[in-house]
Amino acid sequence: MIARALPRGLPTLMVATDLGFIVYWLITAAHLLPAAWLYNDSTNPMMIDWNWSFLAIDLMVSLTGFLTLTTARRDPMAARSLALVSLTLTSASGLMAISFWTLRHDFDPAWWGPNSFLLLYPLPYLFALIRTQRPESAARRSARASEDAEAKPT
Repeated sequence: MIARALPRGLPTLMVATDLGFIVYWLITAAHLLPAAWLYNDSTNPMMIDWNWSFLAIDLMVSLTGFLTLTTARRDPMAARSLALVSLTLTSASGLMAISFWTLRHDFDPAWWGPNSFLLLYPLPYLFALIRTQRPESAARRSARASEDAEAKPT
């Protein structure tokens, strides 16, 4: 069951994000966005290259996100590891865009909103996955084994 492998709400957000990236890049490749909706200086070849430089990380987000969801039922631990990768890439993608717009002193809510979402939504899930995925230390395993041995009647 996906719910046991992944924190509540994460699968829905991952599907929305992963599909959103794929749709964005298809629309971008087909030049379907009106010029008024594009980022500032969108006709500058350097800015076009900057935008396309996100293609690889965004597609990796989608790939690892979909792998997370398809693996969750068969191998919950692998799904959690894939989710860590996907969420980290998602947050990094948002951070890169926000950092760039900050350096340019360019604030457009239409671009800051989605990229802030990408930066921030993964964080609580990352912390939850890390907190529950920590391997038990050898010292703790040894102490627990000793307690179990002492508790058994002889």
